[in-house]
Amino acid sequence: MVNFDEFGPEKIIEVYDPKVGMRGFVVIDNTKRGPGKGGIRMTPTVSIEEVSRLARAMTWKCALADLPFGGAKSGIIADSHTFNLKKKKEIVESFSRALKIVVPKLYVSAPDMNIAEQEMEWFSKANGSKKACTGKPKKMGGIPHEVGSTGFGVYHSALIAMKHLGLDPKKMRVAIEGFGNVGWFVAKFLSEKGCKLVAVSDSKGVVYKKDGLNFETLAKVKKEQRTVIKYPKAIVLSNKKIISVKCDVLVTAAIPDLISKKDVKKIKAKLIVEGSNIPMDLETEQKLHKKGVLVIPDFVANAGGVISSYVEYIGGKPEQMFKMVEEKITKNTKAVLNLAKKNKICPRVAAMELAQKRVKRKMK
Repeated sequence: MVNFDEFGPEKIIEVYDPKVGMRGFVVIDNTKRGPGKGGIRMTPTVSIEEVSRLARAMTWKCALADLPFGGAKSGIIADSHTFNLKKKKEIVESFSRALKIVVPKLYVSAPDMNIAEQEMEWFSKANGSKKACTGKPKKMGGIPHEVGSTGFGVYHSALIAMKHLGLDPKKMRVAIEGFGNVGWFVAKFLSEKGCKLVAVSDSKGVVYKKDGLNFETLAKVKKEQRTVIKYPKAIVLSNKKIISVKCDVLVTAAIPDLISKKDVKKIKAKLIVEGSNIPMDLETEQKLHKKGVLVIPDFVANAGGVISSYVEYIGGKPEQMFKMVEEKITKNTKAVLNLAKKNKICPRVAAMELAQKRVKRKMK
């Protein structure tokens, strides 16, 4: 069931094309700050309820990033593994044409599950506007996330959090959950800043070395062996152990629901930076707050991706993107931490207050 409140959703549009078998919908949650921004999710089970929750999350993420975007999300009900590329192209193009009534004026799409830059090229061309979506191929002016926008933002959020706690990056032992696009760049940037990388995980397990892992060696091992656990002369642990290794900073960069309230007592880190989406719930974050562990919420730390999308939207280049990511992530992390400290609340509650305040200001 979709929850409606003072913020939205403003529009829910269902579309269907029996000729190509396209069935989908878009939830435009709030456009008071600008057109709703959010990706297209293509799965056989995607629902309006699921998409409405994601659209609301985008409202808060864009507001906190202080971008002229609202929140939205869309879904196509299809199993892309059961048909060929030509069929997928037909479905995406049909979906795009059906949404011309709101795209790009009220909704700007982007990649999500089973939708990548190729699909964004199809979507943009079928709509007739480059502003119809972000995440397009480089040849169309796209800024691929492979350049590290999200990880770059997480890195800067971590630096501000360390400074807030009075911690010296050169004395920090860092553990990173996940060594994909986000975790790879966070590891790279923090290592270059002087942090000691003591543990990194991927789907095969955790590699731990008390004296520190060399980033270049780790990256080479991952590329050649397809897993970090082949790192030479290091201890290999099970995946879940990443949250309890001895470290000062833990960066989450992979799966949701990584940490539960039962895990709070196992955490040794002083700081957790959420590079992944929803690595824990609010109750767990509040328990960690009471324990004295600072947690930087996901939609504060990992907003680099949507900031990058905005730079693409206005026709900017990667250099402009990196500058804006650093400025906005730094500014917003500081604002959240200062409000949390002032009101003695956990950072997520402070971040939500800031995001809602920015949306309400435009609603008035």
